[in-house]
Amino acid sequence: MAGKESLLPRNVGIIMDGNGRWAKRRLMPRSFGHDAGMKRIIKLVECARGIGIKYLTLYALSTENLSRPKEELEGLYALFLRYFEEYAPKLVNEDVAIRIIGDLSALPQNVADKMREVCARSKKDAPFHLIFAVNYGSRAEIVRAANFAAELGGKVTEESFSRFLYTYGVPDPDLIIRTGGELRLSNFLLWQSAYSELYFTDTLFPDFDDKQFKKALKEFSRRNRRFGKV
Repeated sequence: MAGKESLLPRNVGIIMDGNGRWAKRRLMPRSFGHDAGMKRIIKLVECARGIGIKYLTLYALSTENLSRPKEELEGLYALFLRYFEEYAPKLVNEDVAIRIIGDLSALPQNVADKMREVCARSKKDAPFHLIFAVNYGSRAEIVRAANFAAELGGKVTEESFSRFLYTYGVPDPDLIIRTGGELRLSNFLLWQSAYSELYFTDTLFPDFDDKQFKKALKEFSRRNRRFGKV
């Protein structure tokens, strides 16, 4: 049957929504939810690698998120730094390629430097790729790519335009999962998701366990991806 070549998505994108609401339901500050979310990321990466996923793209911080209260952002930056100091180097040593998409210039210098350092150590031909979208917005990415293309001049094709995107060299996401109950992409991989399968769940991200992840993958395996064909 057309579209059934692979029952397992090669690249899974996840919009990790619901950390703040998860914490609020427990009468805890939002930082408590973000910490729980980071712990969930650690387990999710293990699960994805074990299943055979090749690329996992996580929406960690959007350009719009930078308007959040200073205290919350500082807490997120501290979590990023801890992850890239304690966990990411271990993954790199286990042949995991780590990549950042987005504009790191708005982050604290020490956080951005640590992220770049870990990414630089990654092997490009690693069997598993973990991609974090940080200070990422798809519209900003597309405008950035358009400006690069305009500087070079000449006719632009879909293929040549894609070379200017942050995700160049990464396969488009086969499946995009959004936790937390919202039914939108929120400026995440708009160009790349042209033919992505979408999966929405009410489960808040800290509760999005391995069982829930495998449920989303099972749903993906049932879908007939025709890519515009009959």
